[in-house]
Amino acid sequence: MVIWKAMDGAPDTSVSGPTAVTIGNFDGVHRGHQSLLAATRAAAGDGAATVAITFDPHPVAIFAPERAPKLLTTLERRIELLHQHGADHVRVLDFTAEMASWSPDEFVRAVVLDQCHARAVVVGDGFRYGSRASGSIETLAASGEQHGFTATEASLAGDGVAFSSTRVREAIAAGDVAQAAEVLGRPHEVSGVVVEGDRRGRELGFPTANVPVDESYAVPPDGVYAAWVVLPDGARLPAATSIGTNPTFEGVTDRRVESYVIDRDDLHLYGSRIRVELVARLREMVAYDGLEALVEQMHRDVSAARSALLR
Repeated sequence: MVIWKAMDGAPDTSVSGPTAVTIGNFDGVHRGHQSLLAATRAAAGDGAATVAITFDPHPVAIFAPERAPKLLTTLERRIELLHQHGADHVRVLDFTAEMASWSPDEFVRAVVLDQCHARAVVVGDGFRYGSRASGSIETLAASGEQHGFTATEASLAGDGVAFSSTRVREAIAAGDVAQAAEVLGRPHEVSGVVVEGDRRGRELGFPTANVPVDESYAVPPDGVYAAWVVLPDGARLPAATSIGTNPTFEGVTDRRVESYVIDRDDLHLYGSRIRVELVARLREMVAYDGLEALVEQMHRDVSAARSALLR
C-alpha cells in the first residue's frame, strides 16, 4: 500500500494505471465510510486500484484549533482500517492553509488526476472541497466530464440516520460505548504505549497495563469498562479497564487507562503499544473508604467484565 504525505518536493509516488478514488477525513472509518469504500471498489471495476484520499491534520485544526474535534483513531490506525475495508492505496494529504486555498479545479488536477489517474471518483453525500468549500458533487461531475472520469455521490446513511464521526464522538462523550460500536462496526478503542504506573494494582492482586490519556483523542468519561486488550502480536485478551484518576488514592491527577487482563499476571508490556477496545461501561468511578472495599469492588468488576466479554 502506498502512503503519500507531502505535496511540494515529494517523490513521484503516483499510482500507475487507472484508479477509483474516494475522498474524506475518514476519522474512525465508521460504517458509513466502509460503505463508501465498498462503492469505490465497485466503481473501480477490473484492473483499477482503489485509492482513499484522507487529510492530516484535520482541516478544522488548521483554521479553528479551539474547535478541532476529538480524534477517534490515530493516523496509523486510520490507514490500517482503510486498507482493511477495501483501499489498495491511501493518500494522506498534508492539509495546510495553502491547500485550503486551492480552487476545486486545482484540487482535482493536483490530486485526483496527476497523482491518482482516476477514472472514477466516489464521495459521500454532502461532500465539499476546494477554497471556501466551493466544490460539490456538481463541480466534481463537471470536472469529470472534462477530464474523463465519473463522479458519484454515495449515501452514508444507516439505520435511518447518517453514520457519522460526530455521532461516534457524542456517544463516547456520554459513555455509551455500545452505541459508538454500533456506528463504527467495531468497539471504540484507546491506544498508547504502556507506561509504568504506581504498581498499586499489582500489590492488590490486579496488575494493570497503564496508558496515559491523550486529550486530543476521544476518551469516554471516567468509569470502569469491559474491554479487550489487543497486544502488538494481535492477541485479544479480556480485561477490566478503569479510566480516570483513581479517586481512592490521593495525589493522582493524570487520567489513565488502566487495564487488568483477566486471570493474567505474567504479561510484561512496558514500552509496548496496545489497543484497548471498549465494549461496555460497567459503572461510574467511585472513591472507596479503604483498600478492603476497593478490592471487593475490583473482584465484582472483573466478574462483570468476564460476563460481558465471554458470554
